[in-house]
Amino acid sequence: MKLISWNVNGLRACMGKNFMEDFQKLDADIFCLQETKLQAGQIELELPGYYQYWNYAEKKGYSGTAIFTKEEPLSVSYGIGIEEHDHEGRVITLEYPDFYFITVYTPNSQDCLKRLDYRMKWEDDFLAYIQKLDEKKPVIWCGDLNVAHQEIDLKNPKTNRKNAGFTDEERAKMTHVLESGFLDTFRYFYPDAEGIYSWWSYRFKAREKNAGWRIDYFIVSERLKGRLEDAKIHTEIFGSDHCPVELVLK
Repeated sequence: MKLISWNVNGLRACMGKNFMEDFQKLDADIFCLQETKLQAGQIELELPGYYQYWNYAEKKGYSGTAIFTKEEPLSVSYGIGIEEHDHEGRVITLEYPDFYFITVYTPNSQDCLKRLDYRMKWEDDFLAYIQKLDEKKPVIWCGDLNVAHQEIDLKNPKTNRKNAGFTDEERAKMTHVLESGFLDTFRYFYPDAEGIYSWWSYRFKAREKNAGWRIDYFIVSERLKGRLEDAKIHTEIFGSDHCPVELVLK
């Protein structure tokens, strides 16, 4: 079973950069998008064989998530059931017979960390949401989590130490998640792999120089460890400032 997650940084723009060819080539059983930047009716995607689920932000041209899946889920929900968090189209949850599957676009702490306090609240509430589901059946969740967890996860850790996505606070929240019974699947397979990133700034020729960050993840309940087959980061795929990340399950 192949799962793909991709922050497309505007799906309409990505459509003009070979999105459909990449989608077909990856041939995922479940394919997730973050930062679709769409409202309902702004795009018509023909994806034969896939059920489509969309969560749009109320603010136009902002945030938004989608899941395309070959297998129809038992149930679908949008958001995490907390009014404060559910206006930006950040979460979709699908229930399957033996697991929950979630895509998430974690809020960015922004320049000067002006949204860091909100981000900390989000982290606590989202983890509580995941843990509640995990009591019923294992959870697989993926997306742009807007944090590079360890120094190995970005090219320039020293100069980024207090920047959004690499603050001590954000990294500590990720550590807490992983200590709460969840696995970072890429690091499970490749604990020491360096220089493999999922996002590069559009500035300063960052992708050309591979001055990137690994901020896109597949996280799973630890009890799914026996089903993990492989994890990949598709650095060869362009079309966004992020590249797709992959998880393969037995």
